[in-house]
Amino acid sequence: MANVCLVTYGCTANQDNSDIIKGILNENKHYIIQNAESADVVIINSCVVKGVTANKVKSAVEKFRNKKLIITGCMAESEQKLLKRIAPKASLVNTFHITKINDAVNGLMNNRVDFYIGKRKENILGLPKLFNENKISLQIAQGCTSACNFCETKLAKGYVKSYSEEEIAKELKRYLKLGHKKINITSTDNGCYGLDLNTNLPRLLKKLAAVNGRFSLRVGMMNPEHVKKFLDGLIDAYKDKKIIKFLHVPVQSGSDKVLKEMNRNYSIKDFKEIVKRFRKEFHKIDIITDVIAGYPSESEDDFSKTVSLIEEIKPDVLNISKYSPRPGTTSARLRQLSTHIVKERTRILTNGFKKLKKMKNNG
Repeated sequence: MANVCLVTYGCTANQDNSDIIKGILNENKHYIIQNAESADVVIINSCVVKGVTANKVKSAVEKFRNKKLIITGCMAESEQKLLKRIAPKASLVNTFHITKINDAVNGLMNNRVDFYIGKRKENILGLPKLFNENKISLQIAQGCTSACNFCETKLAKGYVKSYSEEEIAKELKRYLKLGHKKINITSTDNGCYGLDLNTNLPRLLKKLAAVNGRFSLRVGMMNPEHVKKFLDGLIDAYKDKKIIKFLHVPVQSGSDKVLKEMNRNYSIKDFKEIVKRFRKEFHKIDIITDVIAGYPSESEDDFSKTVSLIEEIKPDVLNISKYSPRPGTTSARLRQLSTHIVKERTRILTNGFKKLKKMKNNG
């Protein structure tokens, strides 16, 4: 038995993985504690999506490298060499080997360092969980079908591996029996769910909504590349009252030129049509989108188009990412914009959206 502190960074799927890790360790008689300094073993569940988050992970690794340390999450797969250099005594357990977390803890307690790395299909549905009562997530897949030139996550998680509709429905029923009423549907990209199983997201949502009980489902991020292909079916699925009227479609740029250079397979016209159709059908829907400020090939004109797009569609939530080159990605090899330009464009977008929100709130 060990006292284990788990530090988590990143997306809802990562948060859910941490709930699973805690569940597995709890089932094996380990204790989950909050104080890392007092812990026998520290587990860092890492994220590589944004440079600022990755830097926080690296700082945490350096801080705890002299303790018994396990690094899991995406960085344990995509940046193994770096982690082995800065924390040579740490064990690595990537997202494809979550079920090995207890073995890794026991290994460190016996002064053994383990490396559970490499891609494989591992079904995490049905595994024990220590639930965060405020955020209950149901993972429907791992990986994605896209190859965005700025994204390190694809390098860590690989091609989409979807769970079957039956497995997901069974997991939903397990949550409901435990008393949970609001469930977040999550994955690397919900939009590509089922492309490896000859099904798709709208069909899954209809199957889940048909499960007996009083509950609601909030569907997480979907790449517009996929949404445009099943737009009618997705709108139809959203008509069920169990589906929360919440749509997260990251546009990333208002310039078709930049989207092409990012290797995002949709146009601004496609994105606008998605937003238009959903708002026409659901008057009170929340529209969430993401933009990247300062992509290497983004000109002043490209950036102006992003600003204009946000002013036009007026999203309810705007997630703004300051571009940072991620190791191993195509965009990292491009000539980068100056830090000053990236910061200034981030500031302009942030202040502009604050004004939009203020105007909206004032009627």
